[in-house]
Amino acid sequence: MRTVIAGQLVELPGTIAAIRAALDESRAEEFDAEIPHVPVAELPLALARWALATTDADAEDAALFERLARGEDTRG
Repeated sequence: MRTVIAGQLVELPGTIAAIRAALDESRAEEFDAEIPHVPVAELPLALARWALATTDADAEDAALFERLARGEDTRG
């Protein structure tokens, strides 16, 4: 899987094992506790969310939401 974060193409971990391996110990424990209980229909979204958690996507999103909250025009 690939996505763009901060203008850079980023390769995301593409298997359950790769996602888990990319997480730090405490996040891996959270992953292990959550994933076995995710309904099958929701599994792709949950895995995508965890794969993105191995990147700086959250920080980029938080910065964008802060700009929006200040009323900045973010369209260009």
